[in-house]
This record gives sequence, structure tokens and C-alpha cells, in this order.
Amino acid sequence: MDKDTFSKVSAIALNNVFGYEPRISRNIIKTLGSAEAVFQLPQEERMRLFGGYVKNLSFINDSSLEDAERLYSKLLRDGCMVCSICDPDYPALLKDCEDAPAVLYMRSCSSAAEVFGREDNVSVVGTRDISPYGTEWCQRIVQAFAETPRKPLVVSGLAIGVDICAHRTALDMGLPTVAVLPVGINSVYPLRHRRDAERIASTPGCALVTDYPPGTAPTQFNFLRRNRIIAGLSRATVLVESKIKGGGTMTARLAAGYGRDVFALPGRIDDVRSAGCNRLINEKLAESFDNLSILCEGLGLGQWQRRRSSDLLTEICSHFKESLCQEEIDALCLVAMEIKKERGISIEEICRRTDMNYAGISTLTGLLEADGFISIDLFGNCAINTRNC
Repeated sequence: MDKDTFSKVSAIALNNVFGYEPRISRNIIKTLGSAEAVFQLPQEERMRLFGGYVKNLSFINDSSLEDAERLYSKLLRDGCMVCSICDPDYPALLKDCEDAPAVLYMRSCSSAAEVFGREDNVSVVGTRDISPYGTEWCQRIVQAFAETPRKPLVVSGLAIGVDICAHRTALDMGLPTVAVLPVGINSVYPLRHRRDAERIASTPGCALVTDYPPGTAPTQFNFLRRNRIIAGLSRATVLVESKIKGGGTMTARLAAGYGRDVFALPGRIDDVRSAGCNRLINEKLAESFDNLSILCEGLGLGQWQRRRSSDLLTEICSHFKESLCQEEIDALCLVAMEIKKERGISIEEICRRTDMNYAGISTLTGLLEADGFISIDLFGNCAINTRNC
């Protein structure tokens, strides 16, 4: 195999052996100067060099290299890419972290250089149990990023809640986004987001990324380890909502440990979903912000240049004028205005305020949600999507 292939295959082999102890792979490469060098040493020399104390050292052999070569060939056939820590296109911010993985597996229509060549990478993370408040502010935050002179790459984990909200808003606003997976690159987790994953992989400048080899299952430990890559890829992390021991809070703490900037959206002191944000602010590990201008400037993105949005009712009338009669449009506008008045309003409360029956309100809110004007959570609480405010 040629030199470049040998380097990638060797890094894959090291990642297979020491994937859960990435510092060992990094120390081997740092000591010998490359990933392939360790496979060129006689076994006795390896034992002498590392003192025989490195766990799994016996697995660094020709068999491991052959397995890695077969995996590399399969990944290429499947349209995936492999970015070794020895490659010039490996993300520089992540490479600065002492526990950076030896390889990143990628699915993207862009090269690693195009995806990771940006300086302004921002992680947007938080709870799966996102509230209407969190949904609105996650959308507002990412939308504001798109309205700054330095438009960042938005990094998150494709999870339910804040993560997927950040990815979808980034895509809708024309921002590049990277989803870091807790499974192998041949899988998507959760499966309900597979369409979002395909959209990310097929959008220029975006990518699905993982350090887990194909076939890796979504275990709890893998979720926790995945967070270090989300934090490591980014110059700054924004925590939208998180419990005190939530994954979002852990990612923010990892980012602080890497010396990166951390910002947290403050919330009510009695809201468990804001407890992690409030705790990090109190511990001075995260900066609080009370408006988007402060956040964007704090992230170094420049001055937020807010776009004027169209009137909500005008948008609804224009959107539905060809498909609905005026009476139906008037009913949609009535429902939309009730939702705009009170973020998180329930369908039952809309029924009470409008004197309309449940079936009618469900139909109207379903139309508004399907066409992107509102969002409805699992409990039937409604909120206007921020791009329609």
C-alpha cells in the first residue's frame, strides 16, 4: 500500500486497539513520529520502548494491520472518509486536546479540509428534554449566528432536544453543521433522525463524524466519550438547557477544561432543565448572556445584524392562500396569534380561548406545524418557530 494509505490504516489499527484510551495512541505517535512507525518495529523493540506496561500492546501486530486495511477498503467503498490525526486536514482544534482520537470517520459530500478548515466552530448543546423556552432560544441563538459577519460551523450530537434543534436551524439558515455520533459511521442514532443525518451528509460543508468503528453500539459510556469530541472540535460551547448532571453540562465542563469559551443560557432557578446552566454560571465556568448581541460578540462572530422578519399573519395568509379558503386562513391566524401570545400554550388552552373544539384546533395546529410555522412538543405544547416571529 502507498504511504498515505499505510498511515491511515495504521491510525485505524491504533484506534481499534486503544480507542477507549486515546492518550496511548497519541503518545505512541508523538514518541515515534507517526502511526505506522510502531507497526514497523519488532515486537521485542515495542516491548522495550513501552516497558511492557501498555495495555493491549500485544495487539499491535500484522493481524491488526490487516483488519484495519480491510476496514479502510470497506469504508471507501461505502463512501466514507477517514481522517487520521497525522493528516494535515485533521481538525486543528481537536488535535490540541490530549485525548483526541487517532482517527475520525466521516460521511460528507465535502472534504475534511472544507469541513474543518473554518476557525469559528461553535458547539450548541443541551438537554433531550427541551422546553418551549429552550426550543425558542436554541433557534434564536443559531439564527443569530447566521446574521453575523463570521458565520460559524455549528457542532452538536444529533440527539433529541437541543442537538437536533441546533442542527435543523443551522441547515435552515444556511450554516454548516457537524453531527458527532455515538455509534459507528455506518449507523445513525437515534434512528428517528436518519433523514436529518442524510441531509447533513449531503449538504456542502457539513458532516457526520465519529471515532467509533462501524458496528459500534450506542452504549451509555459511548455517549459520554462522544462529548469530548463535540467540545474539542469547537472554539466555544453554548449550553442552552441542561440538568446538573446532563450530557450538555458535561460537554460544557469538558470545553472549559480544554480552555475553550463556554456560554450558558440562564433559566429559572426552580427549573431542573436550567439547573446545569445556572450552576456553571455560578461556578464561573460559563459566561451568562441576556441578549444575542452580547453572545455573538463574546463568541468573536462580530456584531449581530438582525434581519427584519415578515409579519406572522401576512406570512400565513400568503402561504395558504392557494390551498385554503379565507375562513380557514382566518382560523389559522387566530390560533397562531394565541400561540404567539403565550409560548408553550397547550392545545386545550387554545380551545378554551378560541371556543373551538379539540379536533378543529388539532387540525389547525397540525397544518401550522407541518409547514414550519410552529413546533409542538410531546406534551402538546405549542411555540412559534423563531424565523416566523
